[in-house]
Amino acid sequence: MSHCAAIQMASSPNVNFNLLEADKLIAEAVRAGAKLVALPENFALMGELATDKLKHKEVDGAGPIQNFLAETAKKHGVWIVAGTVPLVANAADKIRAACLVYNDQGERVGRYDKVHLFDVNVPDTDEVYRESDSIEAGSEPLVIDTPFGKLGIAICYDLRFPEMMRSMQMQGLQILVVPSAFTAQTGAAHWEVLLRARAIENLCYVIAPNQGGFHLNGRQTFGHSMVIDPWGSVLACHKTGGSFVSADIDLEKLEKMRAAFPVLQHRRFFTQ
Repeated sequence: MSHCAAIQMASSPNVNFNLLEADKLIAEAVRAGAKLVALPENFALMGELATDKLKHKEVDGAGPIQNFLAETAKKHGVWIVAGTVPLVANAADKIRAACLVYNDQGERVGRYDKVHLFDVNVPDTDEVYRESDSIEAGSEPLVIDTPFGKLGIAICYDLRFPEMMRSMQMQGLQILVVPSAFTAQTGAAHWEVLLRARAIENLCYVIAPNQGGFHLNGRQTFGHSMVIDPWGSVLACHKTGGSFVSADIDLEKLEKMRAAFPVLQHRRFFTQ
């Protein structure tokens, strides 16, 4: 059994301030017993403009944000699933929204680039998002071995594509981490329902760190960061503002549940 934490932030356009806040919350989660912590999408920067992240993009493997993550993981002796970091893309006018995973020695052991980009008009609001204007999409899911179990990553809008999580489940997925910055409107309608559905249909744990609060760019994010067990029960939730939630990951419980309720063995349609 391992203790995990989902960090919730209301990130600003100031990278240094955001990193200090992340360090403080990670330290608090570690003091509460967390061995694995997950940061939300855009934890290091919620710019006033979508293009602000281009000013802070880093080459893969080096840069202030990546250095902070490696040093923080090593300092606290904790695994970090690092929301999204703006990394250099093939297109000069875009970034890759990369979720980086660091072990407790500060070594990077995984990278997932957001595949599904949020290009939508939010119904019944004047909110318009075009992530593809500044983000270059990734193409491959990620599932890695960790001391806590087989860990897969989906980022925010990815959550709406269950076939992605199913492909990860076929690679042995036991823990799904979903760093997010769900809007207040879409979050109120769909956040918990989608998270619990992904946990239930894949019989996996879900760790969901979200942005939660008002941002200087005028945006409001939904918060309600949570940890969910394979039966779809919410083990912990924090509604709004900067904080963290934590809960135990119990793989023995997970495997007993899968054995007793073998829905994953009853599938008849396969996409790959």
